[in-house]
Order: sequence, then structure tokens, then C-alpha cells
Amino acid sequence: MPPHESPSIPRSIEAEYWVVDEEGRLTTPGALVSATEGAEREFVRPLLEVKTSPCRSTAALRAELLDRLRDVLRAAEERGKRLVPLATPATREEIEEFESERTRIQNEVVGRDFRYVRHCAGTHVHIEQQPGCVADQVNAFVAADPALALVNSSPYFQGRRLTRGARSELYRRRAYETVPHQGQLWRYIDERAEWTRRLERRYEEFVRAAMDAGIDRRTVEANFDPESAVWTPIQPRDRFGTVEWRSPDTALPSQVVRLADRLASLTAQVREKAVRIEGERGGLTDEALLLPDFPTVLKHVDDAIQEGLDSERLRRYLDRLGFEVEAYDPLAPRIDRGEELTPAAARDLRLDAAARLEQDVYQTSSIDAD
Repeated sequence: MPPHESPSIPRSIEAEYWVVDEEGRLTTPGALVSATEGAEREFVRPLLEVKTSPCRSTAALRAELLDRLRDVLRAAEERGKRLVPLATPATREEIEEFESERTRIQNEVVGRDFRYVRHCAGTHVHIEQQPGCVADQVNAFVAADPALALVNSSPYFQGRRLTRGARSELYRRRAYETVPHQGQLWRYIDERAEWTRRLERRYEEFVRAAMDAGIDRRTVEANFDPESAVWTPIQPRDRFGTVEWRSPDTALPSQVVRLADRLASLTAQVREKAVRIEGERGGLTDEALLLPDFPTVLKHVDDAIQEGLDSERLRRYLDRLGFEVEAYDPLAPRIDRGEELTPAAARDLRLDAAARLEQDVYQTSSIDAD
């Protein structure tokens, strides 16, 4: 098997990008949503999402994602627009939503803190559920959640340096502070049915919160089901037949594809080895995948958000889980330009990131062609 090629387990990617004009100002995707299959608008106006179909190999996933991004980049160039692979837009400006019932309900339930979500752009990785192993697969992904540090792509929020992984801080700890079960990482599960029970409880909490905000139950249920009403970072998605990892920032495609490959490989380990939760260390042996206790996972998540790959403890942990830490080059430390950003500096930052994306797409495409 070639390097960085995981076993034949279907995987797909959903990647969000900020859209800017030639001056680095946020703008709407407009016609870019019809530039390629899998391109869609998001719930805020300056975001574009590009999705792949399920692919059985890393090579196929890479080729499809790059093909679709090339189509979008060509359409963007014709219209004086660019895509920005940063987890936050960095500046203080307001991010406008598209009006919808779903968004209205979320604003009512979450309240003013929902503004934090509008500043977040991320990547979702889907890996096919493995029959008979879904609980172990979910638990392995929970243990791997600190790998979000490998693609931290923005330290900024509203013109100020927040932390190494600003999006994760905003999404997990600020946006859903009043409904913490909705956005935080959930504990390990003993069986698949346990997840369903948790999901149903969280859904009822969400429905009650909406009703307390003056929204009738029928309206909530018409717009949300139990799966779509929670935003926890890891979810088994019966609708897609996958386990979804929602933690990574939007980042350079080559890095995200590598990350998806590792999750597929980790899933293969789950299928082939015993999975045990014990102690604080975690790692792979010839016979087993060892997962640390949940409090230890949360410590590593804190490291990932606060320090990123500057944390030696985190780097050692990810190495033990099989992530090739040295192969990643997260954007967040590369674009760090001090405690505060002026609007002009933020626009320059976006344009620099857009250039990195274009180089990554076309350079990787050229390498693949060779």
C-alpha cells in the first residue's frame, strides 16, 4: 500500500471556505455555488461549502476534492473572487446570515452567543460506519479529537488573537455555553444504543429550550430531528451511514485529505484489533487500540485549542495514535501577526491564505499528474 493510503473504507469531506473579493473583503459566493458538483452556500453569506462524494481511497478523495476546488477557483477568478481557508474571518465586522427557520430557531435557543458560530468555518470528515464496531469507532474518534491541532488555521476573532485554535474555542466554549451538551465533546459510549439514548435526551432539551423561547414544538420538529439538533464534534450519522468528525478547521486541502486518510486507517484498526479504554497514555499495539480515559482526552483537547502543536505532550500523544505530526503544517502559527489586526491587515491575511490555497490545489494536482 503506498504511503498515506488507508484501507478501502469510504470517506468524504465537507470543507467550508470564506469568499472574498480581490481586495480581501468578504463577499457572497454567488455563481460559485453552481461552479461544480458538491458546492453549496452555507447559512452565513460569505461562506461556500465544497463536498465530495464517498471515496474508497485517499487517491480518489484527493482527486475529487481537487477537481471540484479547481472548478470553483476558475469560476472565482473569472468573477474577481477568491477562497480563503481560514477558520475565522479574523476581523470585527458582522457576519450576515441567510434567513431561514432553522437559523431563527437556533438564534432563539442559543441566544446572543450564536454570533460566535457565524465566525466559524470548518471541515467535516465522514468515515463509513463499520457494522458491529460503531461504538468502538465513535470512541476511537473521541480519543482522536485532539488531532484538531494538526489543522488549526486561525488564532483570531474580531481582530484580536484569541488562542491557537480560535474556532474550536468559539464553537465549543462560547457559542453553546448556555446549552453545553449541544456543542461539547461527549464521553465514550458502551454500546451504539447508548448514543441513541443520549441523542434523544439532548433533542428533548433542545425542543424544550425552543419552546421556552416561544417557538411551538411542531415548528421545531419540522426543522430539526435528533441528529441535526446537536453539534457535538463527533456523531454517528445514520442518515449517511457514517461517523462524522466535525472538529477540524477549514485548512489546506492536502492537509485535510491526509487527516481523513488517518481517520480511515484508525477505523481499520478498530475493525481489526481489540479496543480498550484504560489509563492515561493511549496508543497502538500489535493487538489493541488503547484509548486513554476521557478526562485525559479533554486535557489533550485543551492543549490542542490553547497551544496547538507547541504542546509536546499533545505531539507525543498524537504520535502514539499513529498521526504523523511532522507531516502537518497548520496555518495558525504561520499567520500569527500579533495581538491585534487592523481591518487592512486582516484583508491582507485573507489574500495570503487564498494564495496558499491556490498553490496547494494546483501544486498537489501537478504532483498527482506526475
